[in-house]
Amino acid sequence: MGQRTPLYDQHLALGAKMVDFGGWDMPLHYGSQVEEHHQVRRDCGVFDVSHMTVVDVAGDQASAYLQHLLANDVARLKSPGRALYSAMLNERGGVIDDLIVYLTDWGYRLVVNASTRDKDLAWMQAQAADFAVEINERPQLAMLAIQGPHARTRTAELVSQARATLIQELKPFQGLAEGDWFIGRTGYTGEDGLEIILPAEQAPDFLSELVGAGIPPIGLGARDTLRLEAGLNLYGQDMTEEVSPLAANMGWTVAWEPAERDFVGRAALEQQRAEGDLPKLVGLVLEERGVLRAHQVVRVNGVGDGEITSGSFSPTLGKSIALARVPAGTAERAEVEIRGKWYPVRVVQPTFVRHGKVLV
Repeated sequence: MGQRTPLYDQHLALGAKMVDFGGWDMPLHYGSQVEEHHQVRRDCGVFDVSHMTVVDVAGDQASAYLQHLLANDVARLKSPGRALYSAMLNERGGVIDDLIVYLTDWGYRLVVNASTRDKDLAWMQAQAADFAVEINERPQLAMLAIQGPHARTRTAELVSQARATLIQELKPFQGLAEGDWFIGRTGYTGEDGLEIILPAEQAPDFLSELVGAGIPPIGLGARDTLRLEAGLNLYGQDMTEEVSPLAANMGWTVAWEPAERDFVGRAALEQQRAEGDLPKLVGLVLEERGVLRAHQVVRVNGVGDGEITSGSFSPTLGKSIALARVPAGTAERAEVEIRGKWYPVRVVQPTFVRHGKVLV
C-alpha cells in the first residue's frame, strides 16, 4: 500500500482505477483515459495533485538562498504572486528536480515533484547551511488542479466572491493567497486553468462541489498525454540527475545574468555551453500506424542515434508522438525502431498542442 492523498476514498467512490505513482496510490483513469483527455481540451476537468510537495521558504536570506539553489533567478519576481519555472541542479549540471516558485508576502512557495520529495528536501537543507533561511514542508495542505479552457469560469461560480474575483483577475503564471487558500493560474496540460492549494480537510468537500457541478475528475493517464502534447517534460524521463537542462529543452529557464550569480551547477553549464556538443530534445510525429514509447532508438541518417524519452498516442492529433533526445545536427526527418522495424518520423518543435490548437 502506498501513500494516500486526502481524496483517496473519493477516487474509489468515483470508480477510479488506482495505480502506484512515485509511492502514492493515485487514479489512472475513471473509465476512459481518452475521454478524460478530450474533456480537458474542450471544457475542463479536475485532477488530484495533492501528492505534490509544497515547501515554504522564508527568512532574511530567502532570496539569496534561492538565487544560489535555482538555475532561474527569483530576482525576476518583482511583485508578490509572480511565479517562475526552474530547475534545481547538482554540481554536474544535472536536474535534481524541476519546480515552480512563487513570490509571496511571507517569502516564497515552491511546488516540487512527489517522487523526488525526500531527495529534494535533503538537498535544499544541505544548500541552506550558509544562509539565514527557514524551510518548511507543508504536508497539511492538499492541491487540486482544474484545467481546461473553461476552468476559471466554471470554478469561479462555485467559490466565494473574493476567491471568484481573484480567479478572474489572475494573470498566467501568477498565484496569490485568499484566506487559507493559495490559488495559482498554472498547470501541466497546455490549457488555461488553476492549481489550488488548500487545507487538506477542506479538499474532499471542494472536490465534491466540483464534480457535482459537472467538472469531472481526471486521472494520471490523461495528465500524461495532455502534458506530452503540450511538450512539457516529465521528471525521471525527459530529464534526470544525469541530464543537463540544456539538453532537455530547458535552456530558457537558466538565468545567465547577472554573471556574478553563482548558482549550483553554473560552472558545469557554462562548460557545456562552451563545448556546444550537447544533444537536443525534439518532438517526433509518427505518420504511420504504431505507437512511440520511451527508450525506443531514434536513428538520424548521417548524424547518429538518439532515444525517445516520452512517447504515447496523441488523442488530439490522432497520431503517435514523442519527445526524443537526439544529436544536435538532427534536421526534419528521422527513423524510430519499433519491434525490430524502422519507421519514418517527422522531427518538430517539442510543442504539439497548446490552448487547444494543433501546432505541428
